[in-house]
Amino acid sequence: MSVSDIISDALAYPFQNIKALVIFMVLGIIAAIVGGTTIITIATSFSTVGFSSFALGGVGIIEMIIFILVLFLIEGYGLDIVKFGIERRADGPGIDFTRQISNAIKLIVVTVVYYVIPVVIIFILQLFLKDWIMTIISIILVILFALANFMARCRLAKSDDLGDALAIGEAIADISRVGLGKLLATVVLVVIIAIIIVVLIGIIGGINDTVGDILFGIFLVYLVFLYNRAIGLLYSDA
Repeated sequence: MSVSDIISDALAYPFQNIKALVIFMVLGIIAAIVGGTTIITIATSFSTVGFSSFALGGVGIIEMIIFILVLFLIEGYGLDIVKFGIERRADGPGIDFTRQISNAIKLIVVTVVYYVIPVVIIFILQLFLKDWIMTIISIILVILFALANFMARCRLAKSDDLGDALAIGEAIADISRVGLGKLLATVVLVVIIAIIIVVLIGIIGGINDTVGDILFGIFLVYLVFLYNRAIGLLYSDA
């Protein structure tokens, strides 16, 4: 598929799965509202004393758990969207909260591995190399492992096997199979779309915080659907 075909399909895909889109948008709104109030609640608890401090802190912890749980569900569902994209299916994945939380946990492991490794390499190399050389190497390593992380996400979605996702050499090789230029172009276009949406939401949110939170929750989910669909379609050519 061409980059334009991938983006146009990804833009329309969320509206082809209205049931899942609405359910996760409601969860997204909850996450956005709870996330905003959690910060305020925890901050307030530190500024008070006695039982009220304990109570407010407890509420803040509960809100934080809800916030994280909802994000796990949304992110985990996104991995299933990647799988459907790889298979070029037009329908949406089934909603299975247990599976989606498991997906999110696996994604955290994969992401940590792919970002810790370049950090460790950079730390070791900077003991021996000059600053300007390290700057170049650091940029290359971060970009390489970030792109490999995209591929690892697709490998995990395709096989549901953490071992496949953590096969770093294969994930890096997938970059050339997909095409570096195609991968970069797709990622850049998705990022530009996301930035435009976030800026617009920020402008509206400046007028009314509650409306801003609701819109953020809605479009966060839309972007998750769009991004994961685009990545899956991209990997389908590998």
